[in-house]
Amino acid sequence: MIRSVMTAALTLALAACASTEQTESPAETPGTAPAVAEMPDDPFLWLEGVEDPKALDWARERNARTIAALAESDAFRTLEARIRANLDSTARIPAVYEQGGFLYNFWRDADNPRGLWRRTTLAEYRKPEPAWDVVIDLDALGKAEGENWVWRGASCLRPEFRHCLVSLSRGGADATVVREFDLVERRFVEGGFFLPEAKGGLGWIDRDTVFVQTDFGPGSMTNSGYPRIAKRWRRGTPLASAEVVHEGLAEHVSVGAFRDHTPGFEREVVRVGTTFWTSEVFLLKDGEKVRFDKPDDANLAWHREWLMLELRSDWTVGGRTWPAGALLVTRFDDFLAGKREFEMLFEPSPTKSLVGFAGTRNHVLVNELDNVRNRVYVATHGPGGWTRTRLAGAPEFGTVAVAPFNAVDGDDYWMTVSDYLTPSTLSLGRVGGGAPEKLKALPAFFDASGLTVAQHFATSDDGTRVPYFIVHRQGLVLDGRNPTLLFGYGGFEIPMLPGYNPTAGTAWLERGGVWVVANIRGGGEFGPRWHQAALKANRHKAFEDFAAVARDLIDRRITSPAHLGAQGGSNGGLLTGNMLTTYPELFGAIVIQVPLLDMRRYHTLLAGASWMGEYGNPDDPAEWAFLKRYSPYHNVRPDAKYPPVLITTSTRDDRVHPGHARKMTALLESQGHRVYYYENIEGGHGGAANNQQAAFMQSLAYTFLWDKLAPGD
Repeated sequence: MIRSVMTAALTLALAACASTEQTESPAETPGTAPAVAEMPDDPFLWLEGVEDPKALDWARERNARTIAALAESDAFRTLEARIRANLDSTARIPAVYEQGGFLYNFWRDADNPRGLWRRTTLAEYRKPEPAWDVVIDLDALGKAEGENWVWRGASCLRPEFRHCLVSLSRGGADATVVREFDLVERRFVEGGFFLPEAKGGLGWIDRDTVFVQTDFGPGSMTNSGYPRIAKRWRRGTPLASAEVVHEGLAEHVSVGAFRDHTPGFEREVVRVGTTFWTSEVFLLKDGEKVRFDKPDDANLAWHREWLMLELRSDWTVGGRTWPAGALLVTRFDDFLAGKREFEMLFEPSPTKSLVGFAGTRNHVLVNELDNVRNRVYVATHGPGGWTRTRLAGAPEFGTVAVAPFNAVDGDDYWMTVSDYLTPSTLSLGRVGGGAPEKLKALPAFFDASGLTVAQHFATSDDGTRVPYFIVHRQGLVLDGRNPTLLFGYGGFEIPMLPGYNPTAGTAWLERGGVWVVANIRGGGEFGPRWHQAALKANRHKAFEDFAAVARDLIDRRITSPAHLGAQGGSNGGLLTGNMLTTYPELFGAIVIQVPLLDMRRYHTLLAGASWMGEYGNPDDPAEWAFLKRYSPYHNVRPDAKYPPVLITTSTRDDRVHPGHARKMTALLESQGHRVYYYENIEGGHGGAANNQQAAFMQSLAYTFLWDKLAPGD
């Protein structure tokens, strides 16, 4: 199995507080975290009761206020309808994957708000309007079963691809129900494999056997809320009798077992996430577990006869030191036999980082960034070793994602190309076959005429150059009055790459707004070093980078604090929460979405414990000493002048606890600050379970920002 990372949007969370320690800090200056006053008791701890009736009544009351303030105008309804039309458009590119001679797709539109799992042939897909064969109608299924099902995917058993394990979520939560489905008979299998709602899942071994990792009862989950036990389960036997394959520790993040079904290279593997950034990997062979001797923080992947290691720190082995960020390759069997003879498929540099890699039958497609611009290479093994060539037809500019069409049978690949102003395209190519064939293209969902894109660099507090992209109208008047929205994430080694965004184009750019994306530390734009520069005690550097971009926009007279907004979600919500409490003088409005805000208790709520490798352990006094400096919930002050803020979350978010957003809102309200709040009942960590909800949530954010940032007449 080979890893492929193109652009992500990942996971996170954090929650409440409780400490009696008092600290003293020097007087506050702009851009310096205010003095932290510990809370002897958390007055809003009761809001952590996710479905507590009192907490839900509290949320509904604030939802009503926010709707009345932001969502009852004709302008809001017009914007919402247009965003919904974009999301429901039948002209969108159907994202597909190949299995068993068919191309499968999951599709939502106005007529199918919950969605259709459907398939077609490549010949049909080439047509402007393919004929689709609907396999599962999620709206009909949910209505028949009285459930608000949200699609979470299907895994079908090779080589027939008849028997599938379908994962369904109630309301968009990470926890899923898994049910066996027969693609020939078009029905769920009576008495087939079934897994009740939990985090975890099933994976095929053969027709009558699966790997299972789930909530087996008390003590079977990690502190992070994921399975710590993987088992082998035979059809027709009770789940309780399944054979234990591996048992991890409560302090681990997760345990999972799976089988690679590639013909001739079948392998069974256990992966133990010891922390978010470290792992142990075992090969199951002849009834034994063989541990892969790799650096704990290296990502291990394989493809056919090859084994790959993506390094996150320098590694000295076989008399040579390989650099952090490198992608190494060797023969799988040689590695197991103890040989350590590698070649480097990707070599990092101060400006270059690895985005992802994916294997076809005879090649490996290597996707990298150079100053946050994509380059795709083909790595091929021959008599003289591995060679690299640029992928034919890949554009010089734009974000490029590549994935194998069918990694078992050929060297065809999908290529998706996007940038801020050009509608995305999907092409099908073959390694060595020249320029790929363009199959699909998005229509223009917003008017991009007269818009331009530039990349600038800001200088952070420690002298680091921080890149950012800016989109605005040509001939922009530099008078400091342009409504400008600054977006960022800065965590978990996830790069923020240029992409076509119909919602931002419709709601912001067409109205004359300026759109900015900051590539701050903590992300993956420059590989592991860029991410690790903002880990734990250095987290403040990500916030300093974002503030530096804000100041650069102000210094260039593109905007001014009264017209500059910030927006971010999840880890980006922690970012914008810190903009509110530490840099309020730089912004005129802030949007905080599905956020982490209480860094004292985040590790006790939902998946929070899994992120201690990113942020730190609040129970360790030495680590709480720096965590409390960037815990927004602990840095709200009654005498501060904060810009208006919109905080949104989801009741069904079982990754980042909604208590973060609820408690922050309640604390701000109690001190008389201006705060709007909206909690979607469904949606999970994505904030919305269907296009209608997504359109509403997006319209709410953009309406709030435009109302607060646009110059008056």
